[in-house]
Amino acid sequence: MSETPRTSTVIGCTLLLVALGASATGCGSDGNPLSAEPYDAADQIAFNGPTGDGRKADPDKPLEITAEDSDARITDVTARDATGRYVTGELSADGTRWHSTSPLAANARYTVRVSTEDEDGAPGRRVLTFDTSKPTSKKHLTVKFGPKPGKYGVGQPITAELSRPVKDKSQRAVVERALRVDSVPDVDGAWHWVDDKELHYRPKEYWPTGATVRARSNLHGIKISDRLWGGRAKPLKITIGDKVIAVTDASAHRMTVYKNGEVINEIPVTTGKPGYETRNGVKVVLAKEGTVRMTSASIGASDFYDLIVHHSVRVTNSGEYVHAAPWSTGSQGYANVSHGCTGMSPGNAAWFYDTISEGDIVQVVNSNGATMAPFGNGFGDWNLNWKKWRGGSALVAGKPDGPGPEEAARLRPRAV
Repeated sequence: MSETPRTSTVIGCTLLLVALGASATGCGSDGNPLSAEPYDAADQIAFNGPTGDGRKADPDKPLEITAEDSDARITDVTARDATGRYVTGELSADGTRWHSTSPLAANARYTVRVSTEDEDGAPGRRVLTFDTSKPTSKKHLTVKFGPKPGKYGVGQPITAELSRPVKDKSQRAVVERALRVDSVPDVDGAWHWVDDKELHYRPKEYWPTGATVRARSNLHGIKISDRLWGGRAKPLKITIGDKVIAVTDASAHRMTVYKNGEVINEIPVTTGKPGYETRNGVKVVLAKEGTVRMTSASIGASDFYDLIVHHSVRVTNSGEYVHAAPWSTGSQGYANVSHGCTGMSPGNAAWFYDTISEGDIVQVVNSNGATMAPFGNGFGDWNLNWKKWRGGSALVAGKPDGPGPEEAARLRPRAV
């Protein structure tokens, strides 16, 4: 959808006003051709789709509108289907041709509104409707969004699990363009391909406190490849709670807990001893699991242990927790003696368990351990800087940072 400035009309009005002064009326509201009721532009444009003869358009072919009258030009085209999905397109500089740049959906009804302008600047309008045929392939790509609907912390990524692998870059672009995430208030965010079947979405910064986040798929009926079409997907809605960030300084043996930017507690802790160092970096709380049995076999530790642990908060899939550790209270605040978890007294652990939520941030600094991997062991998404995160997108990788695809779509001007 594009709009070309009416340069000739504006210049004409300017010259006329300069020549005639205040008495000029040719470009006033009564004489201005742009204020006239739009005429039917059916004879001025040509359309490459079906024209009411019962046939259906091939969704594999781009939509094209051309100006047939040499004295008229196209000024704007808006095309969308019955569900409200817009078709993006490009208008030539001379206004003689518009063509779609995003795929049409199969088995859908489209309404196309075309605006034109004749040599005198008078506006024309033409509304076209057509249906597209059903997909020829039986294979469908479905999407499952995560997490489950509910309330989460500011670090929670949105996940999209695909039913089939997508490897080709151009096909990934089709999929990614159809996966929409909208936040109130708005954020600058992007998708990142974790692998061929999974994408994560996160904002440039943490989600705003109190935000409402919705994810949906517009893939239904969209062709991805010759034998693969988009299927239906259940939308997702989550809300974001307070900004709770727990920062553990492993060398100082202390955790500082922040809520909405204010320190609300400082807790003496113990982290991983040599050989079992706690991972550095930002970790998103995966679950509050309460009472958990932890054994040396679960992490391959050489020294045997088998413990029932309370107030356990999971931060990695491999078994790193923040939990109560009554056996190490003498070392908490002074030494690192754990097998990689962050331990604290039962009282502090109970407070932490009641304070923390899924999606909140647990960050470890000044540990001798490696930095948590971005993917594969929970949500280490925030350990990628924004440039590298955008580099995992099929749409914005290598492009200058700016409004994300969703925000850009909202900012794009539409003709009235």
